[in-house]
Amino acid sequence: MERQFEDIDSTGRWHNLYMEIRNLSHECSYKVAKYPENRIRNRYRDVSPYDHSRVKLKNLENDYINASLIVMEEAQRNYILTQGPLRNTCGHFWLMVWEQRTKAVIMLNRVIEKGSEKCAQYWPTPEEREMSFKDTNFVVKLLSEDVKSYYTIRVLELQNTDTQETREIYHFHYTTWPDFGVPESPASFLNFLFKVRESGSLEVQHGPSVVHCSAGIGRSGTFSLVDTCLVLMDKRKDPSSVDIQKVLLEMRKYRMGLIQTPDQLRFSYMAIIEGAKYIMGDRSVKNEWQELANEGQEPVWESSEPPPPPPRPTDKLNGDGYESKEADWPKQDHEESIESCTRQRHREARRAATAQKVQQMKQRLYDTEQKRQRWLYWRPILLGVGAGVTLALGLYIGWGMASQ
Repeated sequence: MERQFEDIDSTGRWHNLYMEIRNLSHECSYKVAKYPENRIRNRYRDVSPYDHSRVKLKNLENDYINASLIVMEEAQRNYILTQGPLRNTCGHFWLMVWEQRTKAVIMLNRVIEKGSEKCAQYWPTPEEREMSFKDTNFVVKLLSEDVKSYYTIRVLELQNTDTQETREIYHFHYTTWPDFGVPESPASFLNFLFKVRESGSLEVQHGPSVVHCSAGIGRSGTFSLVDTCLVLMDKRKDPSSVDIQKVLLEMRKYRMGLIQTPDQLRFSYMAIIEGAKYIMGDRSVKNEWQELANEGQEPVWESSEPPPPPPRPTDKLNGDGYESKEADWPKQDHEESIESCTRQRHREARRAATAQKVQQMKQRLYDTEQKRQRWLYWRPILLGVGAGVTLALGLYIGWGMASQ
C-alpha cells in the first residue's frame, strides 16, 4: 500500500485515480429527493440520497431526509452520512438520531465557513444549554463540553417529550477541517478518529453513527473510508489485502460522490498508511499523534461573524426553506468559483507541508532501522568480547590458585 502511494505520488496521478473512481462509480436512482415537497429539505441540488439506501423517517407523514445508510458488512460498520441540517430540518435530524438509536454524531464542519452558513446550529450552546424542536417533539440539552485546539467533544441529552425517555448522545466536532480540503495532518485526524473509536459509539451494539459535513459526501466520505479500511486491516490475516479503491467504490453504492477531490483521496491513503502502524502493533504511534496534533493549544477560530441563532421550530411540519431555495443556488455556485483559486493555493501549500511531514516520518523510521541494524551488527561482537574477557579472567584466577 505504501509502495502504491509513493508510486502515485511521485508520478502525480491522483487526479487520474480520482477520475477513474468517479467513472467506475455506479449511480442509482434518487427520485424521492426530487419530489417538489422535498426540495426545501435538500441543502444542495446536486447531492441527493439514493432511493434504495436513503434513511426513512418513521413518525412523520413525509418520511424524507437527505441521509444515506452505508452498510459495510465485512467491517461490521454502519454509518449514516447526511448533509448539515438546514434550519427547517433540525427536528427531522434529531428524529432520525432517535429512531436509528444512534450513539454518536460526528460533525466535520463549522456552522459558518468563509462567511456562508454550511449547517444550522442544531445543538444548544453553553449559554443556551437547551433547545426544543416542537415539530418532532424533542428537547436537546448540553450536559458537558470539552474544547480542544481543533475538535470539541460534547455530551448531549436527547429527550423524547412524547414518552419522556432520554438518551445520552456523543457529539464529536472537528472544527478545523476546511471545505473541499483535508485536515492539517494524518496525525491530527487519526487522533480525532481514535477518540471517536474509544467511546465505543461505532460498535455494532449501537445504531449507526451519524456523520455529516455540509453536503455529507467529501469530509464525511473521508472519515468513513479511513475508519472502514483500518477496521478491515485489523480483521484480516493479511492487512495488505485491503484495496482502498475497492472499498470506496463499495461505499459509493450507498451515497453519491463520496470523497470530493483528489486531495481528499490522497489524504485518505496517507491516514490509512499511518493508522496501519497502530493496527500492526506499534501502540506508541497514538502518543505521537496526540503530540503532533497539539490538541492542548488554544482553539483557532475563523475570523467571521458568529452563526445566527437558529429559529425556534414551529408546529408546522416543514417550516420555511432557507439555503435550499433555487434563488440561492446561482449565488452559491458563484461564490464557490471565486474561492476555487484560493483553495488551489491553499491546496498546494498543504501538499508541500504534508510531503514534509511524510518525509519526517520516513526519516524517523529510517533512523530507528539504522539503530536496530547497528545493534544487530555489534551484538555478536560485544557478546564475543564479553565471553573472551570472562574466559581470560577465569584462566587467570585458576592459574593464580594453581601457582599457590
